[in-house]
Amino acid sequence: MSTDTFHALVLNFHQPADNLEYLLDHMPWEARQILYAIDRVPRSLWEYEGLGKVHLCLSGTLLETLANPEFQRKVYGIIDCGSLLWYLQNRRIIEILGSAYYHPVLPIIPEDDRQEHLSRWLGIASHLFWRNDFSGFWPPEMGFSMDLIPVIKSHGYRYVLVDSAYVRPLTSMSWEELRYRPHIARYGGEELIVVVRDRELSDAQESGMEFSWFEREVRQRTRGQGFPPLVVTCTDGDNGGWFRNTSSQANFWGVFHREFMERAARGQTRLRPLFIHEYLDRYGACGEVFVDTGAWNTGWHHGKDFIQWLGSQAQRDAMKRVFETSRAIHASIEKITGTAVNGRDVQADLENALWHLLRAETSCNFYWGEAWVPRCHADLDLAWRFLNEARMHLG
Repeated sequence: MSTDTFHALVLNFHQPADNLEYLLDHMPWEARQILYAIDRVPRSLWEYEGLGKVHLCLSGTLLETLANPEFQRKVYGIIDCGSLLWYLQNRRIIEILGSAYYHPVLPIIPEDDRQEHLSRWLGIASHLFWRNDFSGFWPPEMGFSMDLIPVIKSHGYRYVLVDSAYVRPLTSMSWEELRYRPHIARYGGEELIVVVRDRELSDAQESGMEFSWFEREVRQRTRGQGFPPLVVTCTDGDNGGWFRNTSSQANFWGVFHREFMERAARGQTRLRPLFIHEYLDRYGACGEVFVDTGAWNTGWHHGKDFIQWLGSQAQRDAMKRVFETSRAIHASIEKITGTAVNGRDVQADLENALWHLLRAETSCNFYWGEAWVPRCHADLDLAWRFLNEARMHLG
């Protein structure tokens, strides 16, 4: 292994609106495991401050839940949400990644709604974390398409994470350079740094792995390179037994991460944790790439063509209705711009219609086959109710 081989650990946390509340009432142990998994992150890093580093993405709906005073009272004694949100502000151990508020698969939703998701996430994150400088962007489900570059860039992000299965070189580079260096991608006159997730190593991280195996595998994949490799592993941080298990002898933090930190602290490994922005500051990006449209691999599908979310007729019909609803809402919003409407707060009706539309677009409504599709339609029904109220007064 070369002298400088860096590892960027990325964990995604998402819970759809009201889901944790439902689990607390109906599946309390599952809810506790999820809450413990989130709370465990800063606690596992405290003793390694300055060495251990993790990138976290937290969806807007999860942040909304954790910040809700009623929810905080309900789970006090399980975790202290207020303290947790404070701990997550420690930038020596945690880098918060930006995302989209309701966790939609961005390439499959209407373009007009993407801006709203990104802006609303920044709104709640800036409030809770007391800052508005978020360097990296996490596209929900790692769903990415090149036409997202302008909207991501317009919200101030420096880089976006993409899956290794979809990255194609436009300039000459080796397989190792393609996978283990950041690159530039361009679209619509804008450019953005893309940081590549190693799919196979991420699969191992999700399933459970020993540090010695990981170190050997990284050594083989980066052997003999004339550049400092950046190995990026990205998984959910609260799904599966490896992350949910409450025993420190049988979870990611107590087994893999602790050995990694202990060996790094003693100088017994040349694999070093690093924040992505630190790597970019030192080494920059190299070469230009094109990123094919797709999502990360799930337990059922490789992510190409978004079959996980659009594979059935019911899923496609629901998404078709999402597009129809979006067009109608945005047309009405445009119609009232600069117009005073007497007798009713039409703007409030349209705002309610819009947020129900955005919530209908959450990836979970499409992820579980057809099981959650009715949730999408329920929010769309409410969106239309508010939209029709507004239309009555618009004339």
